[in-house]
Amino acid sequence: MFCNIVGGVSSPILSNLFLHVFDKVFHRPDGPAKWAKAKLVRYADDFVVLARYQSWRLSQFIEWLLETRMGLELNREKTRVVNLNLVGENLDFLGFTFRFDEDLKGGPHRYLFVGPSKKALAKERVKLREMTSSKMGCKSLPRLIKELNEHLGGWANYFNYGHPRRAMRDINGYVHARLWRFLGRTSQRPYKLPKDESLYVHLGKRGLKPL
Repeated sequence: MFCNIVGGVSSPILSNLFLHVFDKVFHRPDGPAKWAKAKLVRYADDFVVLARYQSWRLSQFIEWLLETRMGLELNREKTRVVNLNLVGENLDFLGFTFRFDEDLKGGPHRYLFVGPSKKALAKERVKLREMTSSKMGCKSLPRLIKELNEHLGGWANYFNYGHPRRAMRDINGYVHARLWRFLGRTSQRPYKLPKDESLYVHLGKRGLKPL
């Protein structure tokens, strides 16, 4: 079960305090952690309940405790039960996508894929587009590359878990395309790469660090 809390209390801080109590009740000896063999994973007002069986009793307990006892409100649009054993099902949480994929070597078993979600990748492209937009034409290439390296380093540190390789290749390609456009805009003549030098190598010599 993936849930999100909205409204109910006057501030995110108070909401977080309420959910801290919810966390304690959930994991106490007579709570769902015991009788449903469930685990609660929470960050601020988002949380996921992990259980082999998402029973009606478990769902009712969560709704009763949060809405009736604590006066919070579940975001029904973001609250859903996900069965990751079903083909095509996935869970997005804190920027990551969780799903079971087919064995890359064609074996009979599936593996748990964990990587940046589509939403997280789209958000990152928006940020990179802003950093390399025509409004940044006053910046020198070394300064822009330095800022990109700092930003991308932080992004990569956060998503450097599970299977991020394909997503990072996509981001690398997007950065190269944006910088190529930046070079074209800031050059008085059509920008040309040195002979026998790819854009990847050229930007690397200028200091760009690939993910």
